Amino acid sequence: MKPGERSAKGLGRAGEDAATEFLRSHGYKILQRNFRGPGGEIDIVASDGGVIVFVEVKARRSHAYGSALAAVDARKRRRLRAVAEDYLQFFAPAAKARFDVLAIDGNAIRLYRGAFWA
Repeated sequence: MKPGERSAKGLGRAGEDAATEFLRSHGYKILQRNFRGPGGEIDIVASDGGVIVFVEVKARRSHAYGSALAAVDARKRRRLRAVAEDYLQFFAPAAKARFDVLAIDGNAIRLYRGAFWA
């Protein structure tokens, strides 16, 4: 195990817990956490007004490695799209869907609805 790995995992888990509560307080219904498909994982699958929402949670203690939002790069978006397609085919083939990013930078939480296109 690399130095700091536990703290990074702890930050990720704490970020997902905070994100879940934040989303619930904003009317989202949490359907699943940490959905795993053949191409990767989606942090949170939720429902918002009848729309399936795939939420990527990124937490950063500081901007030393860039903002939390910037960490959702083109490669990450491609992976999320592929896993979301698997989810929709199996669980909700006719559903409308979108991708949100919940960015946690230090103590600030910001939700980017429709952060990128499917």
